[in-house]
Amino acid sequence: MARRFSMFYGSWSLLPIGSRSQGLRGLLNYGLSCCVNALLQSFSATWELVDLLEGWNPVDKESVPLYLRKVLLAMQSDQSQPAPHKDFLHCLDRNYIRNHVQQDADEVFLSILNLIQQQMSDKALAQEIHSLYKVTMETYLQCLECKYIETGTSFLLSLPMHIRESHDSLEDCIRFFFELQELRDGDKCYCERCGEKTPSKQGFKLISLPPVLCLHLKRFRHSHGYTRKLHLKVTFPETLNISEILTAGALSERYVQSDSQYSLCAVIVHSGDAMFGHYTAYVRHKDQSWYYANDRYVRQVSWKEVQNTYGGSLRETAYMLLYRRTPEGKQQEWSSGRRS
Repeated sequence: MARRFSMFYGSWSLLPIGSRSQGLRGLLNYGLSCCVNALLQSFSATWELVDLLEGWNPVDKESVPLYLRKVLLAMQSDQSQPAPHKDFLHCLDRNYIRNHVQQDADEVFLSILNLIQQQMSDKALAQEIHSLYKVTMETYLQCLECKYIETGTSFLLSLPMHIRESHDSLEDCIRFFFELQELRDGDKCYCERCGEKTPSKQGFKLISLPPVLCLHLKRFRHSHGYTRKLHLKVTFPETLNISEILTAGALSERYVQSDSQYSLCAVIVHSGDAMFGHYTAYVRHKDQSWYYANDRYVRQVSWKEVQNTYGGSLRETAYMLLYRRTPEGKQQEWSSGRRS
């Protein structure tokens, strides 16, 4: 079924060339490409990624990173017509990200990043792109019988935020993600020291944060062959300080001290329900203003309009949040540049 959402475009208009900011070209919707379109707008607003790809001298042929580079550079121009991206869509299709099939934005986001690492011949650059989003964590497992602790190292490019009625803010979701969970009864884990399955405490502890932090609000629930969407309200701030959210117990002994202040730079939005919907994006560009991109249509908006995606109704809801690390010295510049 088509992932489309009916809406009236009477108030929409393309920004004239003279008032356009870099990276604000729209994208035509081919079939069901609204998901990829929204992600491309978020990539275009991530100038760290654009700069890396622009400085790359590709020798690759017919690869996802090559066509991604072409699209993102085209989106930086001040032309009024939508940026061409059919070749990128066809390349994704050849890599099993089908254009005429409903897609999940977080899954496509992760697939694109993984294809960059697999297909880019410049492996050092591919790793640098991965590192833009890589959250490094310690896996933690403690036996509650003998207190033996087993640890390892893992990483995620997107942190899954579990939504519950008791968690009505992004800060609550982040705290819950790093809470250690007790495993008992049928969920017991094997303890090497005890030689049997025992009650345990399991979870993640933070080691290091990336320049761009991606948070996935898990609004879709799958049970008994049925998928439903959670429209619960989840507030999120324009600025986020991770060190003020997490307790010392959520930090690994190997935690790397770094700037933990982040500013929101993109919101991937899903409108509709689990079976019938549409993706759009709110993005914040270098001029510090917010813009709303709905396929080929782009317009400037206020932070208040971005906040309308918190949820709590059947309207559009935030699905992915991308935060950029902002050195504390520059935080005042971001705040003073915000347009309410």
